[in-house]
Amino acid sequence: MPKLVLFSGPAGTGKTTISKKLLEHIPAIYLDKDTVGGRASEKILDMSGMDINDRDSGFYKQHCRDLEYDSTMDVALENLEVGSNVFLIGPFTKELANKKWIDETLNRVGLTQKDVDVKVVMVTLSNQEAQKERIIDRNTERDNWKLNNWSEFVSGLKEIEVNWNIPEENILRFDNSGELTESKIKNIVEFINKTNH
Repeated sequence: MPKLVLFSGPAGTGKTTISKKLLEHIPAIYLDKDTVGGRASEKILDMSGMDINDRDSGFYKQHCRDLEYDSTMDVALENLEVGSNVFLIGPFTKELANKKWIDETLNRVGLTQKDVDVKVVMVTLSNQEAQKERIIDRNTERDNWKLNNWSEFVSGLKEIEVNWNIPEENILRFDNSGELTESKIKNIVEFINKTNH
């Protein structure tokens, strides 16, 4: 049974670092929604006279945001159909809030949760200063708004709820504070590999 593992959480919590480290232990197709949909968003923003690095405006959310997520899921579904594990990286906030989303999305290609082992790793970081430092360190122009409006960005953060109809034991809340040790990675690997059906 292929695994669909979603790594969700706010910017700067370490979703990318953790998920890439896990690839050393679990073979999977790696899909970051920023990579899959980023170029299309840049083109739409550029053609509309907007900042190509904008990921926070109402215009981006109306015209680009869902396109990025839908494109990422199209690629994910195609790989799940042929039996590949898939790692999905992105906040997926709206999707996680929609109780029907995961089942309806799998059903688009005739799959159900009996065919795919769905797991969610919610990555958090209790130290907001560490979160800011990580965002600064990754040095991408897409983060400029967040850094220039840090108080507003932080005030808008809230714990992402997983409303999908999946077993509670298929959800891991992982505080990525401190060093990402091999022991921590091993625990996440065990969570992903465990079959709860």
